[in-house]
Amino acid sequence: MTRRLDDFLKRFVSRYGLIALLALCSLNVAAQEPSNPATDAKTTSIERAEPDEALSAAMEKYLQSAKDKKLNIQSVMVLQHGKVLYEKWLNGGEPQTPHVLNSVSKTFTSAAVGLAIGEGLLSLDDKVISFFPDDLPDSPSENLKKVTVRNLLTMNSGHDSEPKRGKDGESWAKSFLAWPIEHEPGTYYCYNSLGTYMLSAIVQKVTGQKVVDYLQPRLFDPLGVEAPRWEESPQGINCGGWGLYLKTEDLAKMGQLLLQGGKWNGKQILPAEYVAEATRAQVPCQPSWIRADRIAESGLTPENSDWVLGYGYQVWRCRHNAYRADGAGGQYIIVIPDKDAVVINTASLQDMQAELNLVWDYILPALK
Repeated sequence: MTRRLDDFLKRFVSRYGLIALLALCSLNVAAQEPSNPATDAKTTSIERAEPDEALSAAMEKYLQSAKDKKLNIQSVMVLQHGKVLYEKWLNGGEPQTPHVLNSVSKTFTSAAVGLAIGEGLLSLDDKVISFFPDDLPDSPSENLKKVTVRNLLTMNSGHDSEPKRGKDGESWAKSFLAWPIEHEPGTYYCYNSLGTYMLSAIVQKVTGQKVVDYLQPRLFDPLGVEAPRWEESPQGINCGGWGLYLKTEDLAKMGQLLLQGGKWNGKQILPAEYVAEATRAQVPCQPSWIRADRIAESGLTPENSDWVLGYGYQVWRCRHNAYRADGAGGQYIIVIPDKDAVVINTASLQDMQAELNLVWDYILPALK
């Protein structure tokens, strides 16, 4: 057998050359090398496991209650201990169809900021005006001069009302920087989507890449998130605070990554210290429809609301020691560390507190 192989190799090299032989050998090795879904980003998916009877029964009640309350939930996915225990798409939701995330996009922008900080390109205490010398008003206010990256992350830039974009074609950064800042930065919470856009613009300034492109090899590829789509401003900057489209399982991967302190398949994807700070309460907060100085008269309390438990770096704190990425219309990544669990929702609805209540009333008690 060995002699015949030697004769074959001699004839092959004589006819085709040594380089061809080496190429043939490499192809043979590659063909025999088994693929590893755990390390192949394009095939990475979360492991599935069967739910126990308690969770199965709880999910039936959850779905029935959502129907009774006319909550148009389009997908729900429940993970515990890193495995998907339950998943369902309904009301037009589809597993392979990316869903609009609205403000869940903010948490991904925050991840980009954390990565840029980890790479030494950015600091939480960097002044925002330093990145936009050409977009500043003629006489920047003292408060504007004090606004930092940290203030943008925590929505504490000092605005009394949420900044709005200017007319079509006008620089969004210029509109933000021209908006009056009535309060000392760091002392007043005001929900601020354009502030998140500024974070996206800052990341693009320091990396030379749009946030979606910057995240591709650092976050999306390791998680196996394929072809993310993110809307842009007229200036060619990802919107940051909105406009990202992902699938339900993509959101589950992000939730699991946060639950694991930024680690995925044994590799640190996001800086652990940043994840810890991003997901804890950094500042007091309230819903965007209630002013900070009127929260006391709103009737919202930490016992009955998930909107007044504090805000991190583009992440909301929840009851039950949980936290969430949160998007208008009912888009949620809910991370529940005490249960080692993640719950994902996509939806099209108005009453987002009612949607959260379903999680606390039915899913949480069924997680052992």
